[in-house]
Amino acid sequence: MIRISGINIPDEKCIDVSLTYIYGVGLTTSRKILKELKIDPTTRTRDIEQKDSNKLRDIIEKDYSVEGELRHERKMNVRRLKEIGCYRGSRHQKGLPSRGQRTKTNNRTVRGNKRVTMGSGRTGAASKT
Repeated sequence: MIRISGINIPDEKCIDVSLTYIYGVGLTTSRKILKELKIDPTTRTRDIEQKDSNKLRDIIEKDYSVEGELRHERKMNVRRLKEIGCYRGSRHQKGLPSRGQRTKTNNRTVRGNKRVTMGSGRTGAASKT
């Protein structure tokens, strides 16, 4: 089992897909890295030799910002937006979409699943006496 940047890479998957388990490495980036190292993307992770896995680890950790470093960088960018008081920062503070999406409908994932309908808080009608 290969361990890169604190993540265990799955053995049973192809190497190009298994590299995407690392935060910050997508399918395009993993294929680019494998092309640079001249490793076939369809080989299983368990079939990778030790020297190739060491080269893979070195390239990913030196040339790309991944995992904790990338998460910290993103958090600092959002914090900077909040501190300078820009529109995007205020949207982040309120927990709303910050890239111009509509909010009347279609933003359940950002706001949370608040399904408030017309009759959801209404009490029953008075009965006849």
